[in-house]
Amino acid sequence: MSLDVLPRRLSSTLLLIVVPAALAAQGRVDTVTVTPIVVTATRLPTPADAVAPTVTVLQGDALRARGLATVAEALRAVPGAAVVAAGPFGAQTSLFLRGGESDYVKVLVDGVPVNQPGGAFNWANLTLDNVDRIEVLRGPASVLYGSDAVTGVVQIFTRRGAEPSRATAALEAGTYGARHGMAGVSGGGPGASYSVSLSRFSAAGLYPFNNRYRNDVFSGLVRVTPDPRTDATLSVRYTDDVYHFPTDGGGNVVDRNQFNFENGPTLGLDLGRFLTPRLEARLQLAASQTDGGYEDPPDDPADTLGFYTTYRTQDNLRRASAEVRVNVYLSPVSIVTLGAGTEQERERSINFCTGRFGDCSSPPVDTSRGNRAAYAQAVTDLGGRLSLNGGLRVEDNQRFGVFPTYRAGAVYRLTGATRLRVSLGTAFKEPTFFENYATGFVKGNPSLKPEQSRSGEIGVEHGLWDGRVTVSAVSFTQRFRNMIDFTFSPPDSGDPNYFNVAAASADGLELALSLRPLPSLTVAASYTYLRTTVTKPGLDPSAGAAFAAAQPLLRRPRHAAALDAALGLGAHGRVTGDLRYVGPRVDQDFSSFPYPRVTLPGYVRVDMSGALELARSRAGLPGVAVRVRVENLFDRRYDEVLHFPARRRAILVGGELR
Repeated sequence: MSLDVLPRRLSSTLLLIVVPAALAAQGRVDTVTVTPIVVTATRLPTPADAVAPTVTVLQGDALRARGLATVAEALRAVPGAAVVAAGPFGAQTSLFLRGGESDYVKVLVDGVPVNQPGGAFNWANLTLDNVDRIEVLRGPASVLYGSDAVTGVVQIFTRRGAEPSRATAALEAGTYGARHGMAGVSGGGPGASYSVSLSRFSAAGLYPFNNRYRNDVFSGLVRVTPDPRTDATLSVRYTDDVYHFPTDGGGNVVDRNQFNFENGPTLGLDLGRFLTPRLEARLQLAASQTDGGYEDPPDDPADTLGFYTTYRTQDNLRRASAEVRVNVYLSPVSIVTLGAGTEQERERSINFCTGRFGDCSSPPVDTSRGNRAAYAQAVTDLGGRLSLNGGLRVEDNQRFGVFPTYRAGAVYRLTGATRLRVSLGTAFKEPTFFENYATGFVKGNPSLKPEQSRSGEIGVEHGLWDGRVTVSAVSFTQRFRNMIDFTFSPPDSGDPNYFNVAAASADGLELALSLRPLPSLTVAASYTYLRTTVTKPGLDPSAGAAFAAAQPLLRRPRHAAALDAALGLGAHGRVTGDLRYVGPRVDQDFSSFPYPRVTLPGYVRVDMSGALELARSRAGLPGVAVRVRVENLFDRRYDEVLHFPARRRAILVGGELR
């Protein structure tokens, strides 16, 4: 399938920005500024103005200063990102990036994948504690990261320690019984550094019963540089969360004791050494294990009338990978990367239930799959005006065979303050274990192919007033095919319930503005236009189908905007304000069959926060600060998921030693 031409209307918008930007830049003298460095786009430290795909960098300290607690809340300010939470603290939270499916985003913590096999990820439990920065790459990235990196990559970098050593602690409390506590220590010296933190967040929820939530997180990073040519980084993260919820799939409050749980570690080891001044070898090892599931015991001893009287699932997921890559520095600005890796995934699951008709358990599942891959990437800069990058990957999967992907991009600097970007590429997502191997009421399909995409973008960025103002625009187009759909009624008796049948498109425009009119005032604004369309329907012909012909994809707003402002009050205070507009979007009503489509109204939410430093750290004593955050300041009623109301006004007050 050929890549469609970028939408004419969106590309015209770029011309309206490019021409005035180029004219305004004529005759001006550029001011030398520090260019940010990003890693995720090329897996090399690269100046942000030399990267072709769109990358947004969020700084951990700035996010925590706004009173934010989770990565999901931080991502709401990113153009093209639609974050959807099913209500209370701890509820299932999804990210739809540039209109793709919620499992089309690769999630990395210090280079370690934390998605479930097949791409699923619950953003509710990923906290900002001990986070240094977040890089959000939009666009296909399977060339470097393999499966799941279809519409982008979100990589979280743990904070590195530094000299002198310091300890931090924080306590917060607020509405809905919210409690947050964190303690950490970091430090370093010649050749070594460390950073560790331990945190807990808990809440009572917004429903009248059975809505408790608890999330414990340990995070650690140790880095050793025994000599200028060698470095080693060990990353450790452990999470343990439990979420109680009284609702069924349609949002009805019906159950007093059902809950989800998940716990497990992720480990990453990254070793690097320059064998010669022009040749760098790196080895990355990663491992993760997740034990999770769902449990719904009888509400009381007399609870024998429901279809299920006891229901419990238990899943053990393991993933281990090893990758070797070599960076060949042909020149300081021309680098060739060659990489090869292997990965093993395994799932063990049980499903136990009893009901009014006796034992309804499914047979246990114990299966695994392996994957090998090789890739190559080249990046170069020609005369300081043109940056080029390209890559190719060949995946050899134990289940779906050999699959190639590619990516290419270019950056052209019209002036020191104006740059044009263009990139295109392909990506893929492997099926989940359940889609491949489900047994019982649902039958998996071991012959499924990976879901695929082909994407392109063109963008322009221009700086004004010596970098105090930056404007940008990006137009993108994406085509998804071989999308996996579920059907209650397979074509033939004995057929599986999952098939590669659907296809969809997602086209859009991202506009962004950042300015610093005063040294103490920063403002950032963004707008996203998104149009999604099902171009090939699934097997369900009803109006309630997930992939209904010519209909938009679910829960993606066509219009979204964000406005953030931060004002420093002297040397010790700071106030921030955040505004989010989410336009109407289509959802399904799962409270009635056959799940008809409905349109959720748009909403505006405003948050505010303030912080005051009472004492600065000195003479070995920590500094003291207090802060307050008000979420949903105007107490708006809205649903991000139909029949699952969002949190109303919430106030969190706390203090910090730092």
